[in-house]
Amino acid sequence: MNYDCLIIDDEKLLADSTAEYFTLFGVKTAVVYNALECRNFFLNHTADLLLLDINLGDFSGFELCKELREKTTVPILFISARTSDDDQIAALTIGGDDYIQKPYSLGVLLAKVKAVLKRFGQDSICGYSDSRLTVDFNARQVLLEGRQVKLTSLEFRLLSYLIKHENKVISKQELFEKVWEDKFTGDGTLNVHIRKIREAIEPVPSKPQYIVTVWGEGYKFTGGKR
Repeated sequence: MNYDCLIIDDEKLLADSTAEYFTLFGVKTAVVYNALECRNFFLNHTADLLLLDINLGDFSGFELCKELREKTTVPILFISARTSDDDQIAALTIGGDDYIQKPYSLGVLLAKVKAVLKRFGQDSICGYSDSRLTVDFNARQVLLEGRQVKLTSLEFRLLSYLIKHENKVISKQELFEKVWEDKFTGDGTLNVHIRKIREAIEPVPSKPQYIVTVWGEGYKFTGGKR
């Protein structure tokens, strides 16, 4: 499941009340209380923005930010009661996008979160590129080692959807609803389109590296790393 916001904070009452307030005003929010719960969250879910406390019991929010930045580019807003300029500089240096002082106004924080989500949704994801494959969402173009690859409009939408959820298992039902916008599309139709995409972009289509099958669950775009 995708959430608009994930709060990572060991102050449970504050985190829970913030999440409840955000969700009430249209920002679907989840809460975890430590680094381990955060890691487990991303095994099955995604979030478009993170609110990360610096102090997480026996673990540092700074270290968790470094860890997260190896896997995601979503905005990370630090929330902390610390007032040191050094902490604020450190937060931004290691990959944070903003530093918000506790105690904060829920209304002001909500407005900031909504603004970041709007900006991120418009500007952050423009495609995918590695040394072999380039997918440009705006130009609706696929290049393989510099040569243009022909995909149908549906195949391009399917590939783009998987890329936008890189490393997340996407169920067949979700693909039917989000790509085809039809709950009743059959497995056979999906399988044919996946096979055609693999034939177009995979080094060895029978041993896919980009779009892998997760048996019994769906498909996952791995960025060429299995």
